[in-house]
Amino acid sequence: MKIAMIGHKRIPSREGGVEIVVEELSTRLVKDGNEVVAFNRKGKNVQNKKEKSKNVKSYKGVKIITIPTIDKRGIAAALYSFNASIMSLFGHYDILHFHAEGPCAFLWIPHLFHKKIIVTIHGLDWQRAKWGGFASKFIKHGEKEAVKYADEIIVLSQNVEKYFKDTYNRDTNFIPNGVNKPTVRKANIIKKQWNLEKDSYILFLARLVPEKGLDYLIDAYNNIKTDKKLVIAGGGSDTSDYVMTIKNKVKNNSNIIMTGFVQGNTLEELFSNCFLYCLPSDVEGMPLSLLEAMSYGNKCLVSDIEENTSVVENYGYTFKKSDVRDLTEKLDSLLNDKEENKNETSEKLKRKSNTELNIELDTKLNKEMNKELKRENIQKFILDKYNWDEITRETEELYKKIK
Repeated sequence: MKIAMIGHKRIPSREGGVEIVVEELSTRLVKDGNEVVAFNRKGKNVQNKKEKSKNVKSYKGVKIITIPTIDKRGIAAALYSFNASIMSLFGHYDILHFHAEGPCAFLWIPHLFHKKIIVTIHGLDWQRAKWGGFASKFIKHGEKEAVKYADEIIVLSQNVEKYFKDTYNRDTNFIPNGVNKPTVRKANIIKKQWNLEKDSYILFLARLVPEKGLDYLIDAYNNIKTDKKLVIAGGGSDTSDYVMTIKNKVKNNSNIIMTGFVQGNTLEELFSNCFLYCLPSDVEGMPLSLLEAMSYGNKCLVSDIEENTSVVENYGYTFKKSDVRDLTEKLDSLLNDKEENKNETSEKLKRKSNTELNIELDTKLNKEMNKELKRENIQKFILDKYNWDEITRETEELYKKIK
């Protein structure tokens, strides 16, 4: 089959989850004997403006076509989507695979020419706080176009699957993201650059956008006494004002370190050596950074939105979404290894359902619970359940279904 990937910024790149998904799928599809063309967007790395995008022609067997656009917030994505939709008409593709809701605004163009279209909804993007009125409406329009014209829709969480059924009476295909077995590294680069050692810090690693809940984490961290640092890793994504707000918020606390956008060995070292990974999101699609953190066997503390709890199951800790007080209590318990409330034993916890465990983990985070979450158990669970090869196979089956 000949497949076109549309809607990502560019590959190879770690600018966001969409880019990682497109890269992982595309390279595996090529290995399976398919021809894959990725329509990259021309422009700078949105998380790291110093890094210029390379005008590559191919990547690991994937042909790259770079789509021109105007490097201006709001306009860049829309113009790219329009141009890519037009160019997709001329490549004799068996499948057009659109990623994310915004690029689907022009889905009617390839549909008009009877192209076979798959859409992956990476999250309900119109809910994200960074978008204003017009942008949010444009993205919501893309969602409706996907419902109208896509031959099949892939969703990454059961929560979004339910949303499409309840809102549009549209059936979708639940195919989650995957994760690779990581390379565990000692703290070398991060020791030299930020004086970080094994188990000496809490890690927040994500795009610096309001819906990731970073404000809650900073407030909760400032409420507790700990010798562990808070490391904030990531760059903005059309959110320069928000990034500046965060920088001003943490500038007087020397124990809060902002690394900026990270990748490669530095990224691997940060995941390999953190004491705790925290993702306090209000909105998610399916958080790849959480999958990655768990693939290293890290303990994870996440907000109790379904997109997070469905990933961690019994292998992580949750707090009430947007609740700084609850987040403070959970952080305090995990960081200081508190021993109160030992009347609730591990056996009693085991008798509870998965849902109850996810919702009811409050100040009862004690030593016995921490012992249950062994690094090797967390790692095995996540790598077995979220396997990129299996996810590629399921996606390919969907292609064959509509071809």
